Amino acid sequence: MIKITNLKKVYQGRTVLDIGRLTVENGETVILLGHNGSGKSTLLKILADIIEATWGNIIKDENVLYLPQQSLPFNKTVKKNILYSLSGTKKEKEEAYEKVCALLKLKELENKNARTLSGGECQRLAIARLLCKKCDLLLLDEPTSAADTESRRLIVEAVKAYQKETGCILIVTTHIKEDAELFGGRKIVLTNGKLPLLREEEENNA
Repeated sequence: MIKITNLKKVYQGRTVLDIGRLTVENGETVILLGHNGSGKSTLLKILADIIEATWGNIIKDENVLYLPQQSLPFNKTVKKNILYSLSGTKKEKEEAYEKVCALLKLKELENKNARTLSGGECQRLAIARLLCKKCDLLLLDEPTSAADTESRRLIVEAVKAYQKETGCILIVTTHIKEDAELFGGRKIVLTNGKLPLLREEEENNA
């Protein structure tokens, strides 16, 4: 579970994130929507412990996987990029590799240098490297932004299958309406770093 209270992030005197209260239940999917600069990526980075909040309180699981908007692969083959992310015995690594390759249709690309992949292929590789691991909280920042239609479908299906298997909390930022619907879950719109007021908050402020 995630519980956020009185969370603020201030950059150079400007408040870019101001969340009074937000709770996300175990196993829930949350889609963060909003214009560029609305605070979506900032919230994910705080939850991933990439940056610190200026103040506020966050209660969450520590086992977190995070995908930034841009994820540069290693200068190795696709297969070596994925295997590098794995732990366990050789057999366990190979089994995890084959499973994620099947989900994201990467097997035919395994011997290609990852730096030569198209945008959609690179996105699929970045997702594959994450989904080889287990987590309690999966944070994806625009995971389909550079992907073509087929890659977007594969990414959404793979992530949903992973969440069903692990029971993790999934939080995704996206500006693609169709993908927001495919991921499902609760939609939250951030506006200037703020969430819409809940009904009881509106009544209290009336």
